Amino acid sequence: MSYEHFNSTSKVNITTEIRTLYNPIQPTVRQSADNVTYTEFLTDIRLQPFIYCYWQLKTTQQLSEQFSYRVVADGCMDIYFELNKPKENYIMGFCKKFTEFRLDNTFNYVGVRFLPTMFPQLFKISAMELSNRYEHLHSVAPHLSDFIANNFNEFQSQEEIKILFNNYFLDLIAKTTFDNDSRLYGAVEIILKNFGVLDIEKDLDTGISTRQLRRLFEFYIGDTAKTFSKIVRFQNILKAKPSSQSLRQNKLFFDVGYYDQSHFIKEFKNFYGVTPSKALWASALDRIDL
Repeated sequence: MSYEHFNSTSKVNITTEIRTLYNPIQPTVRQSADNVTYTEFLTDIRLQPFIYCYWQLKTTQQLSEQFSYRVVADGCMDIYFELNKPKENYIMGFCKKFTEFRLDNTFNYVGVRFLPTMFPQLFKISAMELSNRYEHLHSVAPHLSDFIANNFNEFQSQEEIKILFNNYFLDLIAKTTFDNDSRLYGAVEIILKNFGVLDIEKDLDTGISTRQLRRLFEFYIGDTAKTFSKIVRFQNILKAKPSSQSLRQNKLFFDVGYYDQSHFIKEFKNFYGVTPSKALWASALDRIDL
């Protein structure tokens, strides 16, 4: 499927500033072992409607064993590489479940997290082609891959990394014609404003058929509107940090559209990798039988 199939004829701004409605969370980094740090740092303000953050995951000293790192589903696409091996750079597509990485006992990864729809907008490639897997970046965006390979090294600070990326992406965005399809971005806005809790068939009436909307979501998001809504709902639960009382008395899983507790647990585990009781806010759930 080609980008041109969806491309509009004029250069316009994205009407829905996704960042104001959606802040993807990666909570498992807080469970990192001693001597492992994870940092997110902001882009130039002009890039923030497109890129959620730059990030760095690294060891502060050698670990005694390999490190298992879990990434929860967040609806985004990331590029990443090790600073001491910048020629080996990768793109991670939209994932509809958690992903587990086995890392060495020393590492220094740097990444760029693109907000939903933005990587396909910038690099004119169908997100669906990259869904639920990672790929060598050179086969997808060779110019960016070469830029990383030739400009990064293990001695750079976060500020130096930020400046390099800012300059590259500001130049790229200035040259990019964006497809500001109101049917797509209208649907994305509805999903985000409803925190992923909606009837896809009834509530996403943006002027096109279900089939056409599915094709737009698969090209720019990487999966269906239904799957994206589920991840948005899951991400908003993480953001809410529910207390044990709210889960026990208010039945949060009903409030956000789950059929029952078992449905809530199953979907949560699929996106996070563990049950709610074993997740980040375990202290808030330790008295709940989840």
